[in-house]
Amino acid sequence: MQLIYSEDELMSDHPDLSPHLVLGQRVHGGFLPDGRYQPPRALGREEAFEAWTSSLESHGGKVYPVDASLLEGLRVINVPQQRVLLRNGLGRWFWNQLTVTGKIEARGRLLAEATFPDLQPVIVEDISDMAIGHLGKGLLLAHGLDEGGSPEAGIGGHDVMWFLARDLAFGADPYPDVEPPENIARPEASARLMPEIPIEIEGLVSLLTNLLIIEFRAELGFAESQAILRSPDVFVDRRDEAELAAEIIERIRTDELIHVTSLCLYLGELCTVTFRTVDGGTIAGRELIDRYWEGLARWATVEQPQAMGDRVRPEVEAYIATHDEPARVQAEFDAVAG
Repeated sequence: MQLIYSEDELMSDHPDLSPHLVLGQRVHGGFLPDGRYQPPRALGREEAFEAWTSSLESHGGKVYPVDASLLEGLRVINVPQQRVLLRNGLGRWFWNQLTVTGKIEARGRLLAEATFPDLQPVIVEDISDMAIGHLGKGLLLAHGLDEGGSPEAGIGGHDVMWFLARDLAFGADPYPDVEPPENIARPEASARLMPEIPIEIEGLVSLLTNLLIIEFRAELGFAESQAILRSPDVFVDRRDEAELAAEIIERIRTDELIHVTSLCLYLGELCTVTFRTVDGGTIAGRELIDRYWEGLARWATVEQPQAMGDRVRPEVEAYIATHDEPARVQAEFDAVAG
């Protein structure tokens, strides 16, 4: 079983893909001869992740046992409430959501541009035949290109795909541009949460775990966006365009499955290795990963949703107040709060 891959192998595409074009814009991925959508750079990565997962399990390990259900629960603004806003001509909220999502995806191109530390010097075991031994050998590069595309080649990634989905549903430029928050990951306030290992290695492990939470949050948001776009009572004059927008998001979700698979695998592998500590000792990877994940999960399921609700509720109430019949719309909005 092959466990060591070159960067070219990890970046390889399926042969004979037809181009992926939306509104005349080339975006990544393509279509197999039978018409099925195929993510970009999937041929080598999918084979490699399957092999590394089998190897991990054969040595008694397993991928990190978490999934997007961790973040399920009441949403600050749910799908029926979004539909109330759209039916009443208050589309800016959803337009902003699609725009911000695209801009956050664009930030992910950092993974293709930054230089990350090699884990091998701080891990006792040989990781050359593991996924974590290939992070700087194509895996993070491919992930970053998935998110931010290859603009120098005129090929859009998830960022452009979100903007295209938005423009299909709403038309071009119906509202002023909007910027996302500066930071959507857990605010660390410079605290060392894994002080036993070098700070640059802690930064990489923190990045991987935060990325997984972001992917989980995105998965729920993607599903909600599709449900809104596919609702027959909104975008009534652009139903075909809205349905295509939902399909584009489905293609993004297909791409993102590779990211979730890979991140769970990285954390699962990290749990099986031994880290060299800064004081000359060692510490089990599981102790570090479980400790960090516990705090991150608490933030993502308790602290962050509370803070988000406290911020968003007055903002959406102020937006509804701009309507000609604010009391009626607010009542409709509140009636479907869930």
